[in-house]
Amino acid sequence: MENKGFADNQTNIETPNDIGITEKPLNPNKIRTNRVDINVLKSKLQETESKEFKKNLFILSTLILALSVLGIYLSL
Repeated sequence: MENKGFADNQTNIETPNDIGITEKPLNPNKIRTNRVDINVLKSKLQETESKEFKKNLFILSTLILALSVLGIYLSL
């Protein structure tokens, strides 16, 4: 039986020759998201809130008018 030492267990590990290529990112095209303008978002929110306010005001005024008409009718 032969005893082999550590000298016989050498493996050749080669480093790649294309080091410059591996330093580059895989995807050269950077993905940029479009930025949102806060003023545009505020104006859209303001528009929807004004529409809701007008709708609620119309419903409230109609309800008050109906109650006043009913009150006048019942008082006669």
